[in-house]
Amino acid sequence: MSRTLTARWVFPVGGPPLENGTVTVTDDRISAVLPRGLRSADEDLGNVALVPGLVNPHTHLDLSGARGLIPPTGPDHFTDWLKGVIAYRRTRSTEQTQADIRTGLTECLKYGTTLVGDIASEGASWDALAQAPTRAVVYFEKLGLSQERVIAFLQQYSSWLRKLPKSHPTCRAAHSPHAPYSTDGGILITAHLFHVPAAIHLAETAAEAALVERRDGPFVAFLRQLGIWRDDLGFADWDLIVRSTSAQFFTNPAGYTAPPVLLVHANYLPANLPFGSNHFVCYCPRTHAAFGHPPHPFREFLARGVRVCLGTDGLASNPDLDVLSEARFVRSRYPDFPGAQLLRMVTLSGAEALGWADETGSLEPGKSADLVAVPLPDTDHADPHELLLAEHPGERRTMFRGAWRSSTP
Repeated sequence: MSRTLTARWVFPVGGPPLENGTVTVTDDRISAVLPRGLRSADEDLGNVALVPGLVNPHTHLDLSGARGLIPPTGPDHFTDWLKGVIAYRRTRSTEQTQADIRTGLTECLKYGTTLVGDIASEGASWDALAQAPTRAVVYFEKLGLSQERVIAFLQQYSSWLRKLPKSHPTCRAAHSPHAPYSTDGGILITAHLFHVPAAIHLAETAAEAALVERRDGPFVAFLRQLGIWRDDLGFADWDLIVRSTSAQFFTNPAGYTAPPVLLVHANYLPANLPFGSNHFVCYCPRTHAAFGHPPHPFREFLARGVRVCLGTDGLASNPDLDVLSEARFVRSRYPDFPGAQLLRMVTLSGAEALGWADETGSLEPGKSADLVAVPLPDTDHADPHELLLAEHPGERRTMFRGAWRSSTP
């Protein structure tokens, strides 16, 4: 079955916006994206922007119950916030954690997310995401600075993988060596060897550099309080992590494609590091601002050709899980930044970072019919991206794999 939709503006992302353009959906695929007048529409969606399904490449669904409970601190007191997160997680039962995951997932769906990257302790969000009307990458979170802890997590990860189906149409398994201050350096610098997508929290605070380069700063006291500090702990610095996870620094068989490595936050990461073709930076704008960090270097990354996507982080640091609001926030802070680039950062760039760009992230013939109708204001602008990025109320309508979906999983 084929049906053709039209809207005030169609944003393919892979090409220029189309005023009153059309998108034809055949079964669960996009079969045509055309300018106005080339095809009659079966349904006029009205004063909306028709955009690819939104992509949120970084969140923590299991922290959805923490909204407003752990206020972000100033950047010099980040470890105090971490203590709050740890304390919160220790209070949650398995049932409460699953309820938190479902709460966050419902919010993602409400805002038009059709692809999500979730970092989950023990892969806990797999069942909910695998059954939901969205694509997902579930990153099994790995933490551990002692050899015993690392071995235990590797065993848990292997056991988790064995329990999953060999393939799933919409959900994929990945892993997340958490951060330089929480994960053995050897695991961090071999992230690519697991041959699945990886996500690493990197350069989130300046204190990370003090820890890995000089073995001082607030993280030392933080690790001592947790009872896991040892004088012989091995930390990998930012340069080593970026170098060692880059596809360009290894000899691989012909035809081998290195899995994507998502460098999350990168608030203090120098833009001149040797990024590889498999590296992506995930900037979480409102979380970044909530902690009071200096301006993010995302523009410097983009100028170097590093692909940057936008994420929400979790509800322990962000007001909601709406990735389009992240783009709108960036627009408010950087009004000269191209709107087309912002739209790409919450659609195709995120899909590339999660390894799903062959299926989704742009409106192109052959791709999955994942799209969102976003209400527009009753105004005009020379650049239609400004209409999309303007704060405007109204419910979004989401199509996933060719079917309009409910906002609840």
